[in-house]
Amino acid sequence: MRSAALDALPDAGAEQEAWAGRKRLIDVGDLEIAYVEIAGAEPPLLLVHGFTDTSRSFSLLAPHLAGRRLIMPDLRGHGASQAGKSFGIADFADDIAALIGRLRLDRPVVVGHSLGAMVAIALAARHDALVGGLVIMAGTVKPGFSRDHALVAGVKALHDPISPADPFYAWWHACRPGVPQPFLAGLAKDASAMPAARWRAILEEIRRADLTDAAQTVRTQTLILAGACDPLFGEAHQQALLRALPDAVLVRADACGHNPHWEEPAFVARAIGRTFGEA
Repeated sequence: MRSAALDALPDAGAEQEAWAGRKRLIDVGDLEIAYVEIAGAEPPLLLVHGFTDTSRSFSLLAPHLAGRRLIMPDLRGHGASQAGKSFGIADFADDIAALIGRLRLDRPVVVGHSLGAMVAIALAARHDALVGGLVIMAGTVKPGFSRDHALVAGVKALHDPISPADPFYAWWHACRPGVPQPFLAGLAKDASAMPAARWRAILEEIRRADLTDAAQTVRTQTLILAGACDPLFGEAHQQALLRALPDAVLVRADACGHNPHWEEPAFVARAIGRTFGEA
């Protein structure tokens, strides 16, 4: 059954076709970062996507946040952003800190999904004064992927040129029925533009990351959003987040997997609004 929330969205095909053309480029030091901005009320929401995604990841959520100023960057090495020389979590976080400075954002609420959630934690730990709040969605402090994990094995099997029709995407972008196919096709096209070696380099940084100590230094208000059926970062990861961020509030999206903002964007928007104010 199609989600009622998705019925309220603008034409999915047209929106996805136009997404790349909405990006701007900004110099954040030694590389250019691409981002999409939607005007609206302050404080802004700065939305940070997951591994192999781009700002497009939030294109289904954006209409449900209408009225708020939204900043949606492509992380280094993803989408239209330059790659730089390294892909550590700290590198991504420092890029976002530089973006906040260049755009003169006043303590944005940082919404991070998956890898972006890890980046958001590192950002708040390294640049506390820049962050007005955190939303950690489908996140973790320590992925702990073994070498035979399905993600690691799947990425290892990819070879250039990666096809947007590669069967791996059926697993990697798995979600509930009703998520628009033009959106999923756009995500696969974006991800396939990344060389396989870059996929592996970034994933290796994710595998070795442990943000437990960094998270314990975070003092900003934090909302943890978790898909109740997340196959990557399930209940044990959410409990580890709560131990590291003891003042955080956990909200579960029932029947959602690793991508609640694709599957139930209206629910995610309401949770953000209840915690950090409506537009």
